[in-house]
Amino acid sequence: MSRTAAPGGRAASAPLLGHEIEPTLFELSVAGRSSYQLRTTDVPATPLSDLVPIEHLNDEVVKLAEVSERDLVGHFTRLAHRQFAVDLGAYPLGSCTMKYNPKFCDAVAGDPGLNSVHPAAPAHLCQGWLELLVTLEATLCTITGMKAATLQPAAGAAGELTGLLLMRAYHTANGDPRRRVLIPDSAHGTNPASVTLGGYEVTTIPSTDRGLVDIEKLKAELDTDVAGIMLTNPNTVGLFEEQIVEIAQAVHEVGGLLYYDGANLNAILGVVRPGDMGFDIVHMNLHKTFATPHGGGGPGAGPVAVSARLADYLPGPKAVRLHDGSFDWSTPPRSIGRVHGWHGNALVLARALAYIQVHGSDGLRRVAQHAVLNANWLRVRLRATLPAAYDTTCMHECVLSASALKADYGVRGLDVAKALLEEGFHSPTVYFPLIVDEALMFEPTETESPQTLEALAQALERIAALAVSDPERLHRAPQTTPVSRVDEARAARQLVSTEDAAGR
Repeated sequence: MSRTAAPGGRAASAPLLGHEIEPTLFELSVAGRSSYQLRTTDVPATPLSDLVPIEHLNDEVVKLAEVSERDLVGHFTRLAHRQFAVDLGAYPLGSCTMKYNPKFCDAVAGDPGLNSVHPAAPAHLCQGWLELLVTLEATLCTITGMKAATLQPAAGAAGELTGLLLMRAYHTANGDPRRRVLIPDSAHGTNPASVTLGGYEVTTIPSTDRGLVDIEKLKAELDTDVAGIMLTNPNTVGLFEEQIVEIAQAVHEVGGLLYYDGANLNAILGVVRPGDMGFDIVHMNLHKTFATPHGGGGPGAGPVAVSARLADYLPGPKAVRLHDGSFDWSTPPRSIGRVHGWHGNALVLARALAYIQVHGSDGLRRVAQHAVLNANWLRVRLRATLPAAYDTTCMHECVLSASALKADYGVRGLDVAKALLEEGFHSPTVYFPLIVDEALMFEPTETESPQTLEALAQALERIAALAVSDPERLHRAPQTTPVSRVDEARAARQLVSTEDAAGR
């Protein structure tokens, strides 16, 4: 007997238990309890004052929670069960690509041959690691169409700053430091921040009513003071910049460079390469594109690949293959220096290479194709409920708008996103990009099944129906989650510290 498959990405049955307040570790603490055991050795005890200069020692013993292993494990397990996670259900957070992380990548990172190597080990003792780094660099250059890369940056934003420092070093070496960097008005917020940190001024280029860069207004801003332009393609509205070749030619004609924000690279894997579009600098978010852990401040990785004319400026040292086939560290002749201690988040790099190699070139192309297919299916499926801001073929993410719900029933995009949590799905990105009114940016990724996408669409239809029948309920959502509706703006402006006078 056949039956319709159930959605695997709906987290409604997850044990997100009630509104009971979880005690802190200090509230669970009982003097004398311990959650650890130290093995007995024959090493004699040494007073701490013999090991650490007296001026660096505390006058008083630091108060720590004393809990049993049972209570400690229960505490953190309960907290974990009160959190939404990509391992529980669909996480369609647009522009951030919160995709499922394959567990085989964790197994690779758990290999003692990788995770037991000290970062300061000399090259002759970590040849395997150096070969891994050289292989990953070559692979990323093949994927992006670039000549060389650095694996040092530990996140996408760090990659952005690295790219801009490379841009500055290149122009300065040519005796032409320049002053401005162009950025579309739909850009990620990190772009203007990175431009400022890189010592440049931001010039904003408006979008057309089709959601694409206005090339005529871009050309009007081009002169010999323009160091370059930062673009992501597809852009943050989820649309492919159709005139990218013309944009590249125009920027290059005035001596500028093209920087590729790799946040949306997963939409074009194996289909088209930034280097073939004319980009000179490409940063990649391995924690987005290649399914390594993402969120909570890390771990991440943001390698930067460059064209041949920028290779000599890359950060160093970097792993290289010598003529005899062995591996060593080498610093490019005009290097901007280090941008990260040691060598990036190395185990994230190992995970990414494993993901790339298990998929192969055909598999990576299917990743992009399925991501684009899922986003377009969702866009069309929800056309009557939450129309797309730009109702045309999108790439890996679709930007919908709740502006009609707001105008007719007073229900905002934020209300829709909060209510979705009660349906067992994580919220999409809201109010970004800024050029879309009441934006809801959905990125289903390639890993969600048709059944899960249909369940997500039905959940959004139920929410839209509530906007008509009971809008006040949506203003209070979510109410069934461990933490109900919070006032994010007030929380940001009126921080309440949890540290008491004793410094706990």
